[in-house]
Amino acid sequence: MHRPFDDSVRPRPPHGPRPTGDASGSWYGGGGGGESDPAQVDPVVLGALLDRHGWRRRGGVAGRYARWTPPGAATGGTSLLVPESRSFPDCEDLLSEALIALARSAAPSAREVLVGLTVPSDEIRWWRDVPQGPLGAASWTVQEQLRAAARQMLLAGALAVRERAGYYGVRHRRQAQASLEEVLVGPAPGGRSLTAFVPVASGRAVAVRLYRALHAAREATDYQRATGGMEAFDAAVQAGVSRELTAAVITLVRGSEGARIALEWSPAAGVPQGCAARMEAVEFSPGDLPALREAGARYLQDEPSVPVRITGTVVRMRRSGPRGEGTVRLRVLAGAEVPHVRVALDEESYRTAGHAHLVGLPIRVVGRLESRGGFRRLTDASNVVPVQVDETERDRLMKSLHENLDFFEDTWQGE
Repeated sequence: MHRPFDDSVRPRPPHGPRPTGDASGSWYGGGGGGESDPAQVDPVVLGALLDRHGWRRRGGVAGRYARWTPPGAATGGTSLLVPESRSFPDCEDLLSEALIALARSAAPSAREVLVGLTVPSDEIRWWRDVPQGPLGAASWTVQEQLRAAARQMLLAGALAVRERAGYYGVRHRRQAQASLEEVLVGPAPGGRSLTAFVPVASGRAVAVRLYRALHAAREATDYQRATGGMEAFDAAVQAGVSRELTAAVITLVRGSEGARIALEWSPAAGVPQGCAARMEAVEFSPGDLPALREAGARYLQDEPSVPVRITGTVVRMRRSGPRGEGTVRLRVLAGAEVPHVRVALDEESYRTAGHAHLVGLPIRVVGRLESRGGFRRLTDASNVVPVQVDETERDRLMKSLHENLDFFEDTWQGE
């Protein structure tokens, strides 16, 4: 709660319902009702979050409670009282007052504290050094570029959790995007920075992988600029560096004078094993862009094709005449972390795929998933066979077939 500096008297907490304004669960709680329960709040964690977000400790009673003032508050301003531990007699009352005050505060830092308190999260921050517009506002393009870069970078980290690769294309993309659904975002005024709150429960692996990948990318860039060699980028793949990550860094830096990325661990969850308690911000400048572009091109060129055995349903068929080889498009059900692939088949295999499609069965095919084009093409296809499915799935596939009869008739005309 905002309070005067007189420590001698502490008013009782106000009565009545708590406010449910912009700082409520609709902003940070992931679906409503996001307020923290004072009985569940660890005052040590609250103090750590206040310190992280720029609040200043200005005394209190040693061993009992501390007084915190908002960032930039002058002496004589308002403050929060936060107990040192739950052993303090009025701990829950003080915490209740503090939470109400934070929810009422217009300061962005207050909302960020509430986010970290309600949803234990690792915090990732991005800064771009760009000219400010009138009254500190950012242009639409600048803001969109920052958001795009942050989104790409989180996705690159999530992809690296699934597998280490120099280039992913469409592989693992659906799973990686799904793992980021609970990430919360808090933009800072001016559009020059952005904060992502990555929930520990669902996203800590992403934060850890991104932490290691960014440092590896920085070291590999330094090595390339000093020696001209790209070997460090090859080794950095095992740390999580990829074409997707280098592209994200390029997006972040391009059009700016430089950019920084910092990560701070959730005080409620502690520091992950093998990671530093405090991570220095990783910085990139426009001078790093040539090395990053060269690394991205190298990753794209060198990523090998992948041997797979795919099960999928035929969703499109095409060939130039009534006979001969043709191309089919499969919706992948199993065997590869991609949504669709295109497969070139000889005449017999093409006929097998067509018959399977007629009766509502998927097919299984062996081949190599090519990196060119983003792992969307299967080459050297062989062993095409229909796959039996249960009646429920077959009925669903047949319904889909009948809903697309126009396509089917166009496909088979002349046969």
